[in-house]
Formats: sequence, C-alpha cells, structure tokens
Amino acid sequence: MTEVIIVREDRMIRSMTVQAGQRTDMVLIVMPGLSTDIRFDIRLDGEGAEANVYGAYLCGSDERVKISVDMYHNEPHCNSRQLFKGIAGGTSRVDFYGKIIVAQDAQKTEAYQENHNILLSDNAKVDTKPQLEIYADDVKCSHGATIGRLNEEEQFYMRSRGITLEDAKVLQMISFLAPVLENIPESEREDISAQIETAVRNINL
Repeated sequence: MTEVIIVREDRMIRSMTVQAGQRTDMVLIVMPGLSTDIRFDIRLDGEGAEANVYGAYLCGSDERVKISVDMYHNEPHCNSRQLFKGIAGGTSRVDFYGKIIVAQDAQKTEAYQENHNILLSDNAKVDTKPQLEIYADDVKCSHGATIGRLNEEEQFYMRSRGITLEDAKVLQMISFLAPVLENIPESEREDISAQIETAVRNINL
C-alpha cells in the first residue's frame, strides 16, 4: 500500500528499514505556502527489498524547501526509485539532495533517481544535487536532474486552439506533475489532484 504524505510540518525526519522481500512506496506532497526541511534515510537491509519514493512540491512565493533522501542498498537484488518534481516561483528557494549508496556486497542492485524542476520566475532558485556512491560492480544505477521553464511553443499551440494563456500554463504544470501524482492510490488521487490543481491556479504566474 502506498503511503501518501501531505507535508504540514516545517521539519520532517524519517528513518526506515526495509527487510528481505518487503516493499515500501511513498508519495510526498508539499503545497504552496510551506517552508520545510524533509530528510529521509532509507535502508534496504534484506535481499529483494524495494523502496519507491515520489515527491511533488509547489512553491509560489517565498518558501524555503529542502529535501534530502539517502537510499542505502546494503544487500543484493534490491530495487529503488526516486522521482521528485517541483515548481518554483516568486522568490522561493528549493534545495534537493539525493544520494544512492550501494554497498560492496549489494550486487544486482537497480536504483534510479530523478529530480526535475520548472522555474516560473527569474528570482526563484533551485539547487539540485543527485549523487551515486557505488561500491559494487554488477548494478544498474542512474541519476538525473533538470531545471527549465514552461514551454512557450506548447502554450502557443494551445492558445491557437482557443485555450487561454493562463489555462495553458496550468495544464502544462499539471501535466509536468502527473508522473508523481499517478502513484497516488485511486481512492485518494482525485481529491489530492483537485487540491493541486487549485494550488497551481493560485500561483502567481
């Protein structure tokens, strides 16, 4: 079962251990108006353990959001995925730090980490630092990060179809966040997606 966490605290620290054959899935949501420091320490301590962490953050004014995830692969045949996507506007500041650590005996590891961001203003700032620390030699691991802007060509296309510029930007942002939101269980997805759409519409574009 996927755990959905809508972050409400200014500081969240969580350490967890995933044992052999177990799986943990989490979706983190940071809504506009919250400055927070999130730190996760996840240890895959049994063969065949799996952990998947997804996150979406919306920063529209002067928020300060820090996210740190350390994923430890300590045993063979373990899998992990991290996907974080964020939107930063106003004078907000986002710091993302992610690290995958693969122990010497953790052969057949598969671990992937992505952090993608959209800047809505010249004064918003995102610092992203994904890292790999690998001591085994039979692994599949990758990491990546991007920081970009809303696509003006897509906006032009949608406007030519009668969509307002504001709605075009909203659709772009919701589409950008969709790969994270689709991991929310169906029983909660509609309500949370509606909250996010409202939040996106209220961001100063």
